[in-house]
Amino acid sequence: MALGALALAPAPASAIVSTDPARLYVEARAAAMNGNHVRSAELFAALADAQPDSADIARKALSEAIGAGQMQLALGLAAKLPPTKLPTEARLLLASDELKRHRLDRALAWLKGSGENADLSFLAPMLTAWDYAERGDADRAIAAIDQIPANTLLSPLQPEQRALILLKFKRVADAEPSARRAIGTAGAREIRLRLAFADGFLAAGDRARALAMIDGMGSEAAGARQRIAAGKTSGAGIDNASEALSEVLTAFGADLARLQRSAPPIGLVQVARYADPRNSGATTLLALLLEGDNRTAEALALLRSIPRDDPLTSQVQDAQVRVFSENKMYNDAFAIASAAANRPNATSGDYSRLGDVYQSMKRYNEAADAYARAIALANAQGLRPQTWPLLLLQANSFEEAGRWPDTKQALTQALALAPEQPLLLNFMGYSKLEHGEDLDAAEAMIRKANALAPDDASITDSLGWALFKRGKMEDAIATLQKAAEKDPDQAAIQEHLGDALFKSGRRYEARFAWNAALITAEDDVAGRVKAKLLNGLSSSNAAP
Repeated sequence: MALGALALAPAPASAIVSTDPARLYVEARAAAMNGNHVRSAELFAALADAQPDSADIARKALSEAIGAGQMQLALGLAAKLPPTKLPTEARLLLASDELKRHRLDRALAWLKGSGENADLSFLAPMLTAWDYAERGDADRAIAAIDQIPANTLLSPLQPEQRALILLKFKRVADAEPSARRAIGTAGAREIRLRLAFADGFLAAGDRARALAMIDGMGSEAAGARQRIAAGKTSGAGIDNASEALSEVLTAFGADLARLQRSAPPIGLVQVARYADPRNSGATTLLALLLEGDNRTAEALALLRSIPRDDPLTSQVQDAQVRVFSENKMYNDAFAIASAAANRPNATSGDYSRLGDVYQSMKRYNEAADAYARAIALANAQGLRPQTWPLLLLQANSFEEAGRWPDTKQALTQALALAPEQPLLLNFMGYSKLEHGEDLDAAEAMIRKANALAPDDASITDSLGWALFKRGKMEDAIATLQKAAEKDPDQAAIQEHLGDALFKSGRRYEARFAWNAALITAEDDVAGRVKAKLLNGLSSSNAAP
């Protein structure tokens, strides 16, 4: 199925039988609450037709249409609103639509701020640069991309855009430094960018630099290396204004989702997909955002729509497994993970994914075995320095299986590779605390982890718990309260705080913390917390 055809077609007008505005509004709201956002968009659109003077209804219809991926409906609705009343996603959609028609001036007009609208004109240098590039004017294209202002949302992405435009003109030596800078700051998009740059260098006739771009891809590099050796691109290249805008909006969406300071940026990433329906990175991100919005069926449909030979197939499978596991659809998750791991050319990542599924199924020994296979494959490929995250995962499986000596051995190996990694220091220190082993060293490790990552609530919690275990009650409570302020929704932190408060005689505050823990607690934690709320803290229900 083509990506652009994924969204359900709008229902025919005859499917909307009511003309009563109040009833249309109730039905539209009900459809949205039930997860049928396509239907909600159609009903709000009908309501907007029935009440043409209501800008609020038109805006609601427009937002629902964009969020549902109904872009033609959204474009029609946008045309009925004054430009000053258009939300940001709608203006980006209109600009993207104009770019597809090669009408840069009209696209840029939608970016200018006015009235209630935010100013999006910081995107103008990039779009102007690509317009020059598509017309074959290299000098003006590079001059325009170099005009991206510092300290804007776009400035961190300037190196990648500069490299991509230089590659379009086959200026490989000039492109390489910018490409390497972009890869170094790409975060979760690193593999996507490595593949895009590799395609660009290969298309420019520089196979050596194309191979250099994928050197940091770990276990996923083998397939890319074979493809480049055969002179074949991956299909991840970025070669025009629409594709560039799609990638930029995807990066913005990923950053917003990571910061979690607002509602999921679903509309923004829907626009990214409209700008470039082939952008599987945008499609995968959108699926995860939809899953976070309890739109699981839509998320899985999106992921299934991505072709199996897509260059980001491994990340797509990761997302599928994550969605299935979070919905306790373990058989479906296992089917995907085991099929990939059973291929003759299975990678370290395939076995790591299988380990993740076993872990979610609480089959801890099998998870540890799968991670061992992943580690062995990575070592065989000369990737031993990069295996500390796999050793951390394996250690967690060992610990859940009650195999403390194996846990300690895996963590010791990981720390030998990454001695300054706070996650490893925290895990080792906290595990020693739980097992009552070498408490001085445990506290020292956790203190070091906290110094390296002072904003990590889980590590701050570990430090507070270490102080509690050492009998330093007031310091423990103060530290645990800091952890709870950083992450109030983490049940383990609230349970620890409650235990410390109870032990110090602050019973009322302890119950408050335990009730907060119960909101998100699962399994054993929930059982312990309920027991404490009924009978108070005892040796049988204390946190380990």
